[in-house]
Amino acid sequence: MDTAKTSGSARPYHHGDLRRAILGAALDVIAAEGPAAVSLRDLARRAGVSHAAPAHHFKDRVGLLTAIAAEGFGLLATALDDAEDLRDAGVRYVRFAREHPAHFQVMFAPELLRANDLELATARTLAGARLRAAVSAIPSEGRGPDARLAGIAAWSLAHGFATLLISHNLDGQVDGQDADEVFHALTGMLFRSPQP
Repeated sequence: MDTAKTSGSARPYHHGDLRRAILGAALDVIAAEGPAAVSLRDLARRAGVSHAAPAHHFKDRVGLLTAIAAEGFGLLATALDDAEDLRDAGVRYVRFAREHPAHFQVMFAPELLRANDLELATARTLAGARLRAAVSAIPSEGRGPDARLAGIAAWSLAHGFATLLISHNLDGQVDGQDADEVFHALTGMLFRSPQP
């Protein structure tokens, strides 16, 4: 632990992996209270470092939230890797939202993010490409002639279901049922395999 530098207080300026510690603390705050509750000063206090220390890694609150979104899109791209088909990709999307609700909240809030961030743009593009590949793999008879609109429909279904699920708006309606199986059934209502 590097405790050599201090900033007018007894708290260390750096410790271990400060970037990861701040990201983890921010994710905890977002999960409990939402993105609006994130404050670099509060996160520094939680990490036991000077209030200026997080700015060395993220510059400001927008930089921190952008880093969370970039990490989230990277995790989503990994989750979608090797999806068997569009239904499996959708199930993985919903599962990602359930397992990473704080990331999910930030990823789709462009007003909180630095739009021109290269890491964010790269991770978002990679996740989007994985979803588009799953849609494109469906023959046009099963998805309609416009793959782009089919992709919007599939994303809307997965994103909407995931959002309703993690915000507890489906409590009572899917209680006791496996969310993966419920979503799999929903996709069957939208995208059908062509009949021989």
